[in-house]
Amino acid sequence: MTKRYEELTISDDFMFGKVMEDKELCREVLECLLEKPVGRLEDVQTQREFRYTSEGKPIRLDVYTRDRKRIYDAEMQNLNHQSPESLELPRRSRFYQSSMDMDHLNKGNSYRELPEGRVLFICTFDPFGLGYAKYSFQNLCTEDKKLYLEDGTEKIFYNCVSDAEDIPENLRELYEYIKTGKAGGNLTRMIAQAVERARRNEVWRSEYMKELLHDEDVREEGRAEGRAEGEVKGTIRICKDFGLSFEETVTRVREMFQLPDNEVQRDMKLYW
Repeated sequence: MTKRYEELTISDDFMFGKVMEDKELCREVLECLLEKPVGRLEDVQTQREFRYTSEGKPIRLDVYTRDRKRIYDAEMQNLNHQSPESLELPRRSRFYQSSMDMDHLNKGNSYRELPEGRVLFICTFDPFGLGYAKYSFQNLCTEDKKLYLEDGTEKIFYNCVSDAEDIPENLRELYEYIKTGKAGGNLTRMIAQAVERARRNEVWRSEYMKELLHDEDVREEGRAEGRAEGEVKGTIRICKDFGLSFEETVTRVREMFQLPDNEVQRDMKLYW
């Protein structure tokens, strides 16, 4: 079910991205997750898209940034733990890291110039079902577990529902805020304030609605009903939820689906 904009929380990737556009707040969240200092961030890009060939699969990174030593990708994963998307997370992390590497190594550069990479998945479920507060992965030798490849990459999956006893206090507070919306420390209070400011941002509200109108969820609703009317129904529902007038919705439906006026009016009578 699609959320209204004012219902979005930090666990929704759109809101997560908007909040993390604040460089200082983004840096503090990364420090909390990594449990180590992070340098001054040079840039924070949200919903950054990569596509290297016309036939290649495109990806969009929730939060993509770097300091002087490392590149970071932070992803908010608000999924059912048994969904196909959640089961794909390990291979997605591989694809995301390779895309980040491609973005940072130009022709003629030495491989030594590749910055270290960190791919971080913040999960509202236990991604591997073992109860750990986080799962950190580095490449190591199968024959000698003390020998690391030292390729500069690490992939970390955070389990926000963990009840492990060894979770650092600030990370525990972040997990609690993501789960419940209750801010218990300085960092989570700053995040909560940023979320409230974002909810009042009308430009971002419009951007969110535009994304929904072109989102695959609308297409899925159409496929589930087995006919194109499902797509129109989903679009009308979203427009109405966001407070668009009857006339504004008619215009959007007509433009999106290239329908004649009589069909638009028919659908509006059915679904408005």
